[in-house]
Amino acid sequence: MNQCDNNNCNSCISNIINKIILLQKQNFGCESYVGCDKPFLGPTISSIVYNTRPIQLYIAGNGEVWTFPYTLSDGTTGTSNILRVESLDECCVTCRILSYDETTTTYSNTNQFVTIDLTSCGAIQCLNDVSIDLN
Repeated sequence: MNQCDNNNCNSCISNIINKIILLQKQNFGCESYVGCDKPFLGPTISSIVYNTRPIQLYIAGNGEVWTFPYTLSDGTTGTSNILRVESLDECCVTCRILSYDETTTTYSNTNQFVTIDLTSCGAIQCLNDVSIDLN
């Protein structure tokens, strides 16, 4: 988990989110890192099937993970704390809410979005890269 001082929009969380956006567009270098800083999606640089680096964002001050309600196309409802970064506009990140099936250990696209002010985030955690159907 990366923790930062978020007194302004140019925080390390926004820098990490910018990297994730570039990675999800497949614009990466070939350095070797792990976690949020890994400059490619998937376990190796040649893993072209991965399109998402899921994240969790933590609330500044109390350290609790942000959680959001969702409704799937079949009417199933739930809450999730797993997000896919879609865009960053100065201090605000727009994320797609992902649902997680513990039985199959897979993520699903909910086609529901949230916009979060990064000044209210205290930390970010990146999860293992995955491939998600975005349609």
